[in-house]
Amino acid sequence: MKNLLYASTAAIAGSLIAAPALAEEGDIIVTATRDGDGIDRNTYGGSATIIDEEALERRQARTIADVLRDVPGLAVSPISGLAQVRMRGAEGNHTLVLIDGIEVSDPYYGEFDFGTLIVDDAARIEVLRGQQGALYGSDAIGGVIHYITASGAEAPGYRFRAEAGSFGTFNAGARAGGVAGDFDYAATATLASTEGTSDARGGDRDLARLSLAGTVKLGWSPTDTLRLSAVGRYARTEADFNGTDYDPASPTFGFTIDTPGTYFNNEAWYGLVRAEFAAIDGRWTHDLSAQIADTERKGTEYFTPSYGDEGQRTKASYVTAFRFGTGAVQHRLTAAADLEREEYRNTDPTGYAFTGKRHTDNLGLVGQYDLTIGDNAAIGAAIRHDDNDRFRNATTYRVQGSYAFASGTRVRTAAGSGIKNPGFNELYGYVDGRYTGNPDLDPERSEGWEIGVEQSFDGNRSRIGITYFDTVLTDEIYTVYLPPEYEASPANRDTKSKQRGIELFGEARIGEAWRIDAAYTYTSAREDGDKEVRRAPHIASLNVGWQAPDDRGGANLTVRYNGKQDDVTYAPDWSPRTVTLDDFVLVNLAAEWKLTNALSAFGRIENLLDTDYEELFSYRSPGRAAYAGVKARF
Repeated sequence: MKNLLYASTAAIAGSLIAAPALAEEGDIIVTATRDGDGIDRNTYGGSATIIDEEALERRQARTIADVLRDVPGLAVSPISGLAQVRMRGAEGNHTLVLIDGIEVSDPYYGEFDFGTLIVDDAARIEVLRGQQGALYGSDAIGGVIHYITASGAEAPGYRFRAEAGSFGTFNAGARAGGVAGDFDYAATATLASTEGTSDARGGDRDLARLSLAGTVKLGWSPTDTLRLSAVGRYARTEADFNGTDYDPASPTFGFTIDTPGTYFNNEAWYGLVRAEFAAIDGRWTHDLSAQIADTERKGTEYFTPSYGDEGQRTKASYVTAFRFGTGAVQHRLTAAADLEREEYRNTDPTGYAFTGKRHTDNLGLVGQYDLTIGDNAAIGAAIRHDDNDRFRNATTYRVQGSYAFASGTRVRTAAGSGIKNPGFNELYGYVDGRYTGNPDLDPERSEGWEIGVEQSFDGNRSRIGITYFDTVLTDEIYTVYLPPEYEASPANRDTKSKQRGIELFGEARIGEAWRIDAAYTYTSAREDGDKEVRRAPHIASLNVGWQAPDDRGGANLTVRYNGKQDDVTYAPDWSPRTVTLDDFVLVNLAAEWKLTNALSAFGRIENLLDTDYEELFSYRSPGRAAYAGVKARF
């Protein structure tokens, strides 16, 4: 059955060469530039995917981690404690994550837990693949994922949804937005709760989870040339998780086991204020903003508080852009300055770690140039210099170009570099005697390039394409085990990690009823010639959606394939060894039907085939699940 489904998925992906929810003609990728204008999807030289509101609704996506599986080049590794996304074979902490323009990674871990991000109504996701260090500085080695909620002007009205289903699950969401004169507003709230299932082989401890979030977006445009805006977001997650059996005498040593009384609490506050001013008939713009991300984590093991940390990132940015040109030739010059401070304090309640506050300051200066010639040609370049008070200064770059022929064929290419500064946990550890930090770590550095070809059909209603990418990572941070107690500590490798691969992507819109999106990625990720773990060489997905006439309802079928991949275990004698996890296919089916113009009923089945699979060694994933609910829109 697996081979049949894999063959079917691969064949469809290969014939369509399709991708999830790519932008329609004229869609703008705002994340691709620093000035907020963005770049048209059809002239962007890099690799980008837009998962729009329609795709999120039809697939009934509830967590961002799940729907990111449908993006070419991305691999998801979810566990209860942390859901990671790897882009093009890079590490989980090599992805910069933005929510409404705010950097949201935890300063302590240096990455974002995607399992805590619940999908809001009227939202969209932009994914840029490839090094984006020239625009955003540290963290953007693999690329950028930007989750964007709609303003009150973009999605006015009131929305509500509620659902319940398997594993004691209840989810709900609400949104209100509108415009009053020069003022626009939007407020969203989401709740996701479950009694859960056990993720340990043979375990029976259900892992409960509760996530809630709220966002407020405000905007005021007192004149045609001035806009003031603000975003505030709160998120909280409480979740059980299981640990690993570290008893060498136990038959389950090295495996995940039921761990009673083990759970964590994550809480985060995010905020951004912005002033935008335009002069010279809008050709010269100024953007001044300030943002904050304040995170706190607490962990309990066997009913005893065992770890904790606090992190805060404050950032002020000024961006100015000047546009000039005549006729079809248009130029844009952009300059930006980012002043950022990251602070961290270990709140370890056991007394085994230093609990004082530490911080790092960074000044980043950006220069960017974009040129468009008519509707078919564009080139761009960016350079950034980061002056850091803890690490040696760094300069990163990015260049890209795109040309479209009258036949609908478009060729594009891009190259760039990026850095990833060590996280505070890597620099200073978190528990003395168990994981000791290394304050002498150097930032990781990456450089890569890509080339792609796309072909459009039927007035851009269908698109096929292929991309080849090649990346080299140096100074990779890894964990060593120091004798005689084999205490864990990070270090920089003196060898190179290489990632290369092929992404097939596109879309098909057939009439007004059918929408087909698929993706396939081949990735080769090796460190000094050895295959890297948790990176499946083959990943594919297929989404087929149907809408009834007059949008009375619809259905969506999702098929996802994850190929065999290696993982590592320390059983049975603390010596690391490689294990191979089986490939698997997941099938989801979702449907919705309008009861009235304002009220709809919906339902979905996840893991329809009840596939038994593991994405991490000894972590068992949930079986078949069904959910049903209602939603209203006014």
